[in-house]
Amino acid sequence: MRTIDARPVRFGELAGPLVHGGAFFDWQLVSTQEIATAVEYPFQRIVAGGGIPFAPVVVRTSVHRYPTFDDTITVETAPRAVGDSSVEFVYEMHDGNGDPLATARMVHVTIGPNGRALALPEETQETLVDARVDRDPAVGPGANKNSDTDDADDDDSTDGVDSDDADDYPTLAGSFPIRSPHIERSELAYFEEYPRFADVVLEEFLATEGTSLDELSGEKRPFRLRDWRWNFESPVAFESVLDVECDVLAVDAETVRVTHTFSTNGRTRIEGVTEYGCFDRSGSPVPFDAAALAPFEP
Repeated sequence: MRTIDARPVRFGELAGPLVHGGAFFDWQLVSTQEIATAVEYPFQRIVAGGGIPFAPVVVRTSVHRYPTFDDTITVETAPRAVGDSSVEFVYEMHDGNGDPLATARMVHVTIGPNGRALALPEETQETLVDARVDRDPAVGPGANKNSDTDDADDDDSTDGVDSDDADDYPTLAGSFPIRSPHIERSELAYFEEYPRFADVVLEEFLATEGTSLDELSGEKRPFRLRDWRWNFESPVAFESVLDVECDVLAVDAETVRVTHTFSTNGRTRIEGVTEYGCFDRSGSPVPFDAAALAPFEP
């Protein structure tokens, strides 16, 4: 199903010449809302019953090219796997020429007022089953280096990383109060906000190292989300304090690989692996400059 149809990139979605990484999260949720309406299980109905609609459980994404202000965005969304209470969608994002921008997979469940997953309505489940696609795209950490594999990085956040080497890299951290600009209709932190918080932690680390994202940017745009796999364990409530920790695992010319942990009151809410890349002003991936990687040197 075409859930976003040739929509121009909007001014507010850009962070400089390229869209912010959070835009990919937003387009996924917009697309989810569209397909939920199409299968007659709309967000409005779920919220009216006190539920949390199509909450993310696992999200995996790989960016092929970052859109610019001149791009239009089209998203095709289809169910890949359908359970009694869960559904996994595949999201394929393309530009106006039909070239790929990003590919994502996300598992959702709808949470009821009692905090438990709700079963999909029978007719909705049948419609989703009938619409299933037989696609298994390799997305997430490692996907851009292992494009021939069926899957990129299922479980092991330190796959291919020597533990002694990982210990040599820094740990970054920051805390954020969840205020009304950060929430959605269910009064929980919005999906798009998490990569923004993670980026702030990274940029504050650069400042402590005597540099800044602005100084490191020019024809190249470093530290853009490229591949990630995040597991969502529980929602982040309004007026809680979100602690974000980022352990750097590995650094090379193509990728800065980290683990992200988002927690409140000492309880992990989201955790996963993120690979940051570097892109040129047209949005294509390019190697990092040495100056951008210097703050991470052991």
